[in-house]
Amino acid sequence: MKVAIHGKIFPDNTTPVIEHTIELLRNKNHDFVLSDSFHDQAYQNGINLENAGIYKPGSSFEQYDFIISIGGDGTLLETITHVGKSEKPILGVNTGRLGFLATTNKELISEAIECIENNNFEIDSRMMLKVESSDPLFKEFNYGLNEVTVLKQDTSSMITVQTYIDNEFLNTYWADGLIISTPTGSTGYSLSCGGPVVMPHSNNLVLTPVSPHNLSVRPLVVSDSCTISLEVASRSNYFMVSLDSRSRIIKSGQKLEIKKEDFEAKLIKFDGYSFVDTLRQKLNWGLDVRN
Repeated sequence: MKVAIHGKIFPDNTTPVIEHTIELLRNKNHDFVLSDSFHDQAYQNGINLENAGIYKPGSSFEQYDFIISIGGDGTLLETITHVGKSEKPILGVNTGRLGFLATTNKELISEAIECIENNNFEIDSRMMLKVESSDPLFKEFNYGLNEVTVLKQDTSSMITVQTYIDNEFLNTYWADGLIISTPTGSTGYSLSCGGPVVMPHSNNLVLTPVSPHNLSVRPLVVSDSCTISLEVASRSNYFMVSLDSRSRIIKSGQKLEIKKEDFEAKLIKFDGYSFVDTLRQKLNWGLDVRN
């Protein structure tokens, strides 16, 4: 097999996980490459990179069978931008904390790779969003798995967000910001702002205001077939647009269109994985002495 690997800056206690993963692939005679930034970090940490190639984000992924993301959910979100339209499967190895997306325990890497070799796994397809505007904010990486968010740039005054659904006026949000979330992203920033948890394959989008000035405004669930248009005004004449972990500061008045992306993120899952089990475990649901 041909395998790609990506990770971010890692603490010392993660180094053995990376060394173990690379050694496994080397001993199994799999061809493997590391992202250029991850390769540099691994080299600086003294990891043996014999036989390891290098790839650059944006290069073709058609020749690889799957990609391993080593880190937390943030690392996996970045890995998705590397994979892009190729829709190559992603194995998320969790060395972080929460791990809604990176669900493979770092102690089970050997078993996970063996399952992939034996085709003993499932693909969990997750819808993504894309954001379009007259100014290409994120160039060819204008897609994300979790959410698109518009936020005020500074700490002074709120912004106003005129919002349209399929060209029909919905509302003007007076708030610190507005989150447009996928079902996957419903357990992220949207959740912390009072948005609902949405099951992963619900075919919905969630609009969640950030600290709205009008307390009658509540999160709204709409179909993922909708096109959501935003026109943002700010006293500072600037506001921030974030797409998962990436962000840009742009001028007020620019129109944004958010809609479902044409391709999906393909996450590798194994027997025994359950989203509802993850909810209970990660969010401590039902943690009560009466249980």
